[in-house]
Amino acid sequence: MRTNLMLATAFSALAALTVLPGCAVSRDQSSVGEYIDDATITTRVKSQFVESKLVDAAAISVETLNGEVMLSGFAKSAAEKAEAERIARSVKGVKSVRNALQIRAAETRDQG
Repeated sequence: MRTNLMLATAFSALAALTVLPGCAVSRDQSSVGEYIDDATITTRVKSQFVESKLVDAAAISVETLNGEVMLSGFAKSAAEKAEAERIARSVKGVKSVRNALQIRAAETRDQG
């Protein structure tokens, strides 16, 4: 499992390094280096989500701009929302976290 995660992380980083040098810097960032740093932070946060048994990595979107991480998507509970934020804050290079996760209410079925 750990090997697969490491391979996925390495592949993501390699893909970013291959594609990004040919891309113009966007979102008012001052350098390609900052863009790569943001991509690295995003990859690290997502990797930590995959490792966590408390967070559904597939349901949470992670975006990073100038070290600020934005979490969006759906959490199953307040505990999952808090854990996702805690994980994101623990990643090296993260300056702040904006947690816009919505808690998905338990589905109810009408019998009528």
